[in-house]
Amino acid sequence: MGADGEDRSARRRKRMLLAGLLAVVGLILLLLGLTVANGPVAGVEVVLALLLLVASYAIQRVARRETVYRDRRR
Repeated sequence: MGADGEDRSARRRKRMLLAGLLAVVGLILLLLGLTVANGPVAGVEVVLALLLLVASYAIQRVARRETVYRDRRR
């Protein structure tokens, strides 16, 4: 594996770590919004949590797609 492959691997790991962190924060906010928070704060927390979870999914998808299709681009 060359330097280019190592760079891709490092980028993928960083993206997957970021996606995981976003997912954990999103799940915590969702839990708080559905159980503890009241009124408009709960709604804001739930919407923010859903946005974080969607962003996490999108980042994971990009990281996986880059890995799957990297050999076909050559």
